Amino acid sequence: MSAARGEVAVTGLGLLTPAGNDPQTVWKTMSAGRSMARTDPSLQGLPVAVSCPVTGFDPDEELGRRLARRMDRFAHLAIAAGRRAVADAGLDIGGRTAGRIGVVLGVSSNSVYTYVTEFTRLGQGQPTRVSPLALTRSVPSMVAGEVAIDLGAKGPNFTVSSACASGTTALAVARDLLLSGACDVVLAGGSDSGRAPMNVTCFHQMRALTSGTPRPELACRPFDTARDGFVLGEGAAVLVLERLSHARARDARVRARLRGSGASADAHHPFAPHPQGAGAEQAVRQALADAACAPADIGHINAHGTATRAGDTAEALALLRVFNANPPPVTAPKSIVGHALGAAGAIEAALTVLALEHQEVPPTANLFCQDPGAEMDIVTTRPRTHGFDLALSTSFGFGGQNAALVFATA
Repeated sequence: MSAARGEVAVTGLGLLTPAGNDPQTVWKTMSAGRSMARTDPSLQGLPVAVSCPVTGFDPDEELGRRLARRMDRFAHLAIAAGRRAVADAGLDIGGRTAGRIGVVLGVSSNSVYTYVTEFTRLGQGQPTRVSPLALTRSVPSMVAGEVAIDLGAKGPNFTVSSACASGTTALAVARDLLLSGACDVVLAGGSDSGRAPMNVTCFHQMRALTSGTPRPELACRPFDTARDGFVLGEGAAVLVLERLSHARARDARVRARLRGSGASADAHHPFAPHPQGAGAEQAVRQALADAACAPADIGHINAHGTATRAGDTAEALALLRVFNANPPPVTAPKSIVGHALGAAGAIEAALTVLALEHQEVPPTANLFCQDPGAEMDIVTTRPRTHGFDLALSTSFGFGGQNAALVFATA
């Protein structure tokens, strides 16, 4: 659907990230441009023991021990982010309106913490020791279900999974639900905890992770000639989306507008991106067309920027073609908060909203020698004050999943 068919407003943000657990703290951390990567004691003994964890969040304390015990980490984060988003939006969920409020969340890695334990018990011939909660912890739709149960949202409820583009895809699907008239409000975003030992082991075996350095905060280097992979992180972001007319009718604060979305498949390789970024280019062009804008109208790009050799190269080539070798100021947040997998796109969408609000582009960390194949205006060192009305956020994932969103000022 094009922007002419309706406007979708962002009226609330709920965040739990390695950079902080509220928009103000997150923005302050991002503006400082320092990586949150650190040595992770829970990964001791693995080939890579560096991650970007969420800190300052105790699920037992915030959710209650009984609720927290029946879920995994990614669900804890989602519920907490949902509560924050609803509070930020000043949204009242209840009565006859509840059936018009949907929940769409992106998830990729699921219950990898719990399932290691449960599969071990089953493999040891002890099926009676497998937890009766193992299934409800792991069914992907349950994270959206748990958020709906917690908040009382009775509209359409499901998760989407498009690898590391999942959070971005969820926001695009939520926008379609609103513009089709199926919902008045959708809580949309993503949640994932990629720091589980199984995730770390698998990504290391695929050579996607950084080998690490004596200084973990320097490990993730998007678009740098010395980049060697990403740092796994975790987090959740939930955005309250509603039709602009609905937001105005309830006198809600509009933080930004979601103007357009695009998606594509590389149809190329299980985990390597198309070497020329053809699918990424297609998704970005679709998002621009959906937003009824030209490349020259975009004032900022929040890049996927994982710091893998193939990924950064493909993304840079795509952006250089779309923007005629002159992209607007770019930032790569994974250099600071790590890669939160299915939540990454949602977190970065929230960061794009904050950039529009502050009219600043936050810096990319650890860019010391920019790859000559990525000759873009990448912001480093300090935030750049920069007036702009439209911003682009990109996400790409295994299986050749590509997604892009265009946001506009309120």
